[in-house]
Amino acid sequence: MEKFTHLNEQGRGRMVDVSEKDSTYREARAQARVIMKKETLQKIKGGKLAKGDVLGVAQVAGVLGAKQTPFLIPMCHPLMISAIDLKFDFVEEENCLVIEAVVKLYGQTGVEMEALTSVSIAALTVYDMCKAVDREMEILQIRLLEKKGGKSGHYQREEL
Repeated sequence: MEKFTHLNEQGRGRMVDVSEKDSTYREARAQARVIMKKETLQKIKGGKLAKGDVLGVAQVAGVLGAKQTPFLIPMCHPLMISAIDLKFDFVEEENCLVIEAVVKLYGQTGVEMEALTSVSIAALTVYDMCKAVDREMEILQIRLLEKKGGKSGHYQREEL
């Protein structure tokens, strides 16, 4: 069994030392799903919510979330992220908004946590902007879909 890299010899948390690692291209893609009432989904699609452009604000929040990851997750390294992008897809038959983020950089450690944080903050922003009309929204399946680069190589989630 592999040992936990975020524990020191005393079993306490530490930031992993990446100073000897080579810089390589790294990319991570993550997803979150927001389930809501049909009417809420239609209001988002039509831009008819009193608080404004839900997806525009969630886009900016997701970018900011990725950039703020080391301030939110204690053992994450501050990174010079090269690119962050989010996309939003409506799955009307499930009353669902699917949020996907891609984060890229050339560096010594991966960006999985940044991609996961990005979709989490974007989903929470959707909830915040829509809670007045739908307090029953659910944020589900925050998950890593794919990562590229680094010592562990390429990972792609296999759907069940």
